[in-house]
Amino acid sequence: MPANGSPTIRRRRLGAELRRLRRAAGMTSQQVAGRLLVSQSKISLLETGRRAINPRDVRDLCELYGVTDQSLVAAMMRMAEESGRQGWWVAYGDVPYGVFVGMETEAASIHAYEPLLIPGLLQTPAYAATVIEETNPHFTAEEAATHLELRLRRQHRAHHPARLLRLWVVLDESALHRTVGTADVMREQLKHLNRLSAQPHITVQILPHSAGAHPGVSGQFSILTFPGGDAGVVYLERYTSGLYLEKPADRRPYHFIYDHLQAKALGPEQSRRFIRDTIRIHTRPS
Repeated sequence: MPANGSPTIRRRRLGAELRRLRRAAGMTSQQVAGRLLVSQSKISLLETGRRAINPRDVRDLCELYGVTDQSLVAAMMRMAEESGRQGWWVAYGDVPYGVFVGMETEAASIHAYEPLLIPGLLQTPAYAATVIEETNPHFTAEEAATHLELRLRRQHRAHHPARLLRLWVVLDESALHRTVGTADVMREQLKHLNRLSAQPHITVQILPHSAGAHPGVSGQFSILTFPGGDAGVVYLERYTSGLYLEKPADRRPYHFIYDHLQAKALGPEQSRRFIRDTIRIHTRPS
């Protein structure tokens, strides 16, 4: 089990290994919880990487599962210790989507569908500031500034020179017409979007209104994959948290939907022309 730079991903991989060992031992999570006198929900959280695990818990679980390979036990205990370290985003305070930031930081690729707004990784500072302020009216000026700084820091992941993120976005036409801030902010944002989409590791496709009804009308979602053979996760964003789908049966429909959206959307070059045409619309006097 190779180590990974993010504590979030370490916990996911460690949890997946513990789940594999439990199943190999022929035990249910309820049986394990009963033997260790803990709640079944704790076992579930540990196996999905949603809860930090200490080395002693790893040792106890391995003993319960009859693991005899002490080098494996030692490696898992080291990973448990490393997974307790805090990610860089913790410095920004209580971030509701901290788990997602950890996954985004270590993802090898992200395929996202966005129906209403330009995705955070592709936003200009002015556009991002307006989105944060207007979608979170309860924020103080200081809180809004902190979230903006965090969002701009997240964008570094999309341009990391040593490990570029493969980012593919299908963007509904509505996001191009929704005036966030002023016309100047929108023109700058759309020009920025076109510049980024010309980079080889970033693809943007526009899904025009003329495409009609499609499976994406139910809302935003992102498909994240990770290096090292991780099965990946589908992320559904909510206002104060998010939903993470990890079971193959839950993830499979979103892969199918994304393929469908890509097929209905304009190609990359057509999309850039479409964006340029929309820039002219934001240039017209109101």
